[in-house]
Amino acid sequence: MTVTQGVLNRRLAGDLDRAFPDFVTEMQGLVFNGARRWLPARQDAEDVTQEVFVKAYRALQSYPEERVVDLALRPWLFTITLNLCRNHARTRGRRPNQVALGRTDAPGPEATEQSAIETVTVDEWRVRLGRLTARQRDTIVLRHVVGLTYDEIAEVVGRPAGTVKSDVHRGLERLRTIMITEETT
Repeated sequence: MTVTQGVLNRRLAGDLDRAFPDFVTEMQGLVFNGARRWLPARQDAEDVTQEVFVKAYRALQSYPEERVVDLALRPWLFTITLNLCRNHARTRGRRPNQVALGRTDAPGPEATEQSAIETVTVDEWRVRLGRLTARQRDTIVLRHVVGLTYDEIAEVVGRPAGTVKSDVHRGLERLRTIMITEETT
């Protein structure tokens, strides 16, 4: 974060409406990147990212000033993100897939090619991460995509930091095995 957590906490506690845009600016990229690794579609990740900040704002409005000042913002925000991603994936699985009909505002060939390159990479990683246990996948995304510390991840997932380290280690070992297997086939 470019703004230290303590300063941002005090600003949020003092004047939520003025400080919240800075909070969103600081955290939106991390939240989106985390959601993008958990959810299959970019649009879903964008929707969840917006919902995360709506829920965060409403929660901060209801908290007493002392709680906001003492709040560990990143773990708290990623607890919301992870829960919303899980909920979104669960409800998405209950709905039929929607297919877009012909679009008149389709991007040009350059945009389509770049988007395809980005999608293949994201999709390949999503498939790889999908082969891990949910615990390993969640902790790896929080550690290596979002950049949380082990203690922050432990707070988000509600498990001891030692268990989180073990989940990350085992998940990375499993990913290495998956990638080696992909290379030999």
